[in-house]
Amino acid sequence: MSSTADIPVAGAAASTFDEYEDRPVPASARKSLFAVSSVWLGFPMILTCAVFGGMIVYSLGFWPGMAAIAVGNLILMAYVGLLSYQAGRTGENFALMAARTFGAKGYRIPAAFLTTVVIGWFAFQTGLTGSTLEASMGWNATVIALLAGVGYVAATLLGIRALTVIGIVAAPLYLVLGVLAIVDASSAPGAAEFTSYAGGAGATALTFGAAVTLVVALFADSGTMTADFTRWSVNGKQAFLAAFSAFPVGNTIALTIGGVIVAMGAGDDPATNGGGFLGILIDNGGVLVPIAIAFVFINLGSVCTHCLYNGAVGWSELTGIRMRILTVALGAVGVALAVAGIWQHFEDWLNLLGVVVPPLGAVLIVDQVLPRTRRTASADSPAAWRAPSFVAWAGGAIAALVTHYVAPVLCVVAVGILVSGVLAALLSRRPSAPSTTAPATAEDTASAPV
Repeated sequence: MSSTADIPVAGAAASTFDEYEDRPVPASARKSLFAVSSVWLGFPMILTCAVFGGMIVYSLGFWPGMAAIAVGNLILMAYVGLLSYQAGRTGENFALMAARTFGAKGYRIPAAFLTTVVIGWFAFQTGLTGSTLEASMGWNATVIALLAGVGYVAATLLGIRALTVIGIVAAPLYLVLGVLAIVDASSAPGAAEFTSYAGGAGATALTFGAAVTLVVALFADSGTMTADFTRWSVNGKQAFLAAFSAFPVGNTIALTIGGVIVAMGAGDDPATNGGGFLGILIDNGGVLVPIAIAFVFINLGSVCTHCLYNGAVGWSELTGIRMRILTVALGAVGVALAVAGIWQHFEDWLNLLGVVVPPLGAVLIVDQVLPRTRRTASADSPAAWRAPSFVAWAGGAIAALVTHYVAPVLCVVAVGILVSGVLAALLSRRPSAPSTTAPATAEDTASAPV
């Protein structure tokens, strides 16, 4: 495992096609704030968020729903932002970062766990591409999932550059089409009073805490693995700002559009489809039909490429196999699951796993980011196993799961984060060590973006 002392600094050779799976990104390969922000901004601006934004408003009403969306995004801003800040400082991906906290051997457990979960999400969203176009256009879901999956794998092979381009296209396209859907919905009787919408879920409504949990859980997995994206930032501050473009900015916009669609009464079965607005676009006919079809591929492709990139980078560090080889291998597995229809059984399981992931990120934040507990990195290799970190993660995960089943009215994610964070802080207390000079971080030495 590489330590911070091994981080290449300005002037180190950088290959155009190197994804730096097994070492920190050198300063000479760092990207501009715009490029890294584009990677994150396009990720949450997806139809899935419109669906869940609509469900939240359908459950709570317009203003309480907006409040839940705001609180959830503030949690994500702090959580993903702090992890991103550390990634920008060191240039390390999630697996390398985890090795500092969980040990040179122990890191394999959380890294393998998360990199496998995101491949599950890749399969789910690939299958969703087929089912979405089958429902809206009558096309064969299996064929579409296969073709889409192959395209998503091909795009991911291009690495971080492809994620940047996809974000640049996906985010404004979502915004434009979302606004068009709202304009169309605004012509319905009573739509102008959407801010007075009181919800319609009745006894099946989410609680406020559950709605906040839903907002956070949507990006708990890739949000925890944000280092895979934001390690390309010039420094920690720019990495934080890149994450900020998604949380709260992009994610709030995406969820709010879905919420407004439902509040205006335009949602098609909001209990199930939330604020999904694809049907509104297609019903208008004309040029909007091919645009809407392209939108599905670009939009869900944004999620799929991000998740597959997370999985390939993580498993590359774990196995020593190059990222692009694993992109093809893992992509083939995900596409096969999507084509076989198994993806339909993933959603509840993946969302449940999302509840136990944030405690892991909280341990990383306490151990590496917070000034009172941050360990001074040394040139020595980390310990093979760091038991306190596992205890803190397990404690937070157990607290989150118990809350999920016993008191779902609470914000389950917040409970898990707080419990694991407190445990990590308490277990990390140790006698003061002799003062050492910390090695330079990428934030101290990075050159201008290329």
